Amino acid sequence: MLQKYDKAIRDRIPEIIAADGSQCSIEKVSDEIFLKYLELKLVEESNEFIASGSLEEIADLLEVIYRIIELKGASLEEIEELRKIKKYERGGFDENLILKSVTR
Repeated sequence: MLQKYDKAIRDRIPEIIAADGSQCSIEKVSDEIFLKYLELKLVEESNEFIASGSLEEIADLLEVIYRIIELKGASLEEIEELRKIKKYERGGFDENLILKSVTR
């Protein structure tokens, strides 16, 4: 039975599929194209986390985010610095605040 996909996968997935006795067709794309697929993967993994609440899904999200950072030419240190600046300027999420309304 042929199942069609068009999504980013981890590097060892073709090997895992073959070990299961199946065959797969893959395409290697440029970094620019792969970045677009990773953006879709980010949404997919986010939805999987929301549905399951699993920490394993958080690990998958981080893997996608780490690769996006690489493809954007940045480092984890740069991202951490940006995170710290935003936390200083706007705060974190430590107090569990929910905005309910604003009157202007």
